[in-house]
Amino acid sequence: MLVPAPPAARQVSSWDEALGMLRERSSDLRIAQTNVQRAGALWRQALSALLPNARLTGGIGHDLLNPDVPVLASSGSPVVGQVDGEKSPTAPLVSGTASLTQSLVNVSAWRALSAAGASEEGAKSNLQDVQRRLTLGLAQALVATVAAERTAELNRVGLRQALERAALTQRSFELGAGTQLDVVRVRQDVEVARASLISGDEQLRRAREALGLTLGLPEAVGVKTSFQLQGLVEQTRAECAPLKALSERPDLAAARSQVEAARDSKRQASAGYLPTLGLTSNLLAYTTDPGFGTVPTWSISAILSVPIWEGGLREGLVRERAALEAQASETLLRTGREAEVEVARARRSVEVSETLVKTAASAQELAERTDQLTRRAFEVGRGSSLELVQSGAALRQAQLALALREFELVQARLSAFLTEARCDW
Repeated sequence: MLVPAPPAARQVSSWDEALGMLRERSSDLRIAQTNVQRAGALWRQALSALLPNARLTGGIGHDLLNPDVPVLASSGSPVVGQVDGEKSPTAPLVSGTASLTQSLVNVSAWRALSAAGASEEGAKSNLQDVQRRLTLGLAQALVATVAAERTAELNRVGLRQALERAALTQRSFELGAGTQLDVVRVRQDVEVARASLISGDEQLRRAREALGLTLGLPEAVGVKTSFQLQGLVEQTRAECAPLKALSERPDLAAARSQVEAARDSKRQASAGYLPTLGLTSNLLAYTTDPGFGTVPTWSISAILSVPIWEGGLREGLVRERAALEAQASETLLRTGREAEVEVARARRSVEVSETLVKTAASAQELAERTDQLTRRAFEVGRGSSLELVQSGAALRQAQLALALREFELVQARLSAFLTEARCDW
């Protein structure tokens, strides 16, 4: 069990390598990117209601009961008479229609376009927030894996020290300087150290699996010994930029965009009560005999549409959009409160972690001195096995506590920076 834990089949050696794997395989990133594409497509759909709409249709019409009577394919209406006194419609009749419509006054469509634009901006801000959270999650997963590697190493050191104490106690017992109780106590401490080692190895495997899932891989991923953990904060600064104000944080910007989109959506529903004005032009052409064809009509019309009663549909839409706006506003307030608490907690955690590292370092130094003095006293027959076991257990705990506190400090600094940063890969 003193043999080092086997390395993972796949390992990362640098922050750039890990970030590249995350960009390539992250499902959350892909979902956020497709949401931006979808929002852009919805904006284009909303814009289409304000742009000209041209359509060309064609067909051939044949009257089954009166084969000699030419009929329009679009309506089935017969076409009688001659054109220009010389040309007659052919039977069957091949006809085509070109139509062009243009909205002149449509407040509802303009509001819909504004709402779609706000939704697109919200999707882009949400993408930046996802990138920020993925960066933080990746950094924390790397730190957790390195911490688990270090813990597994310290557990083996603790087991080796426990075995050395057991050998020392056994020798003292064989020489008559100890008792059977001393041997049992120390052996019990060895089993406790073994249990800690087994538990630490399982935590290492889980940390590697969590890192693999973060990187989008269904397998355990380890960290090479050459990985520079201390420069992780500086490396994240190359990918993310600090914010000038907390209000610029992407999640808050996304929430504000959703409020704006919901407000414009409600205005769109309310604008449905207003009349609309549009322009329509239609051109009709069909085949003639003799000649290739003719264009008998080309019309242009202005259409004014005034809504009168829709069975309460418009009222229901306005009430629904008003509720959505209220929900978006409350979400913005909640997100703002959570962001303020998160930032304050992240700033405070750096100071707390620095203090805890100093305390843990002092505790480890005292535990080492205590263990040395206890072993020396036991060797000369002035200490008990209970004191020897207790000092060994205290040393193991102090070593683990210091290692964990150092990794917690790195995580605290990462969180403090990324809670007030914008990441744009």
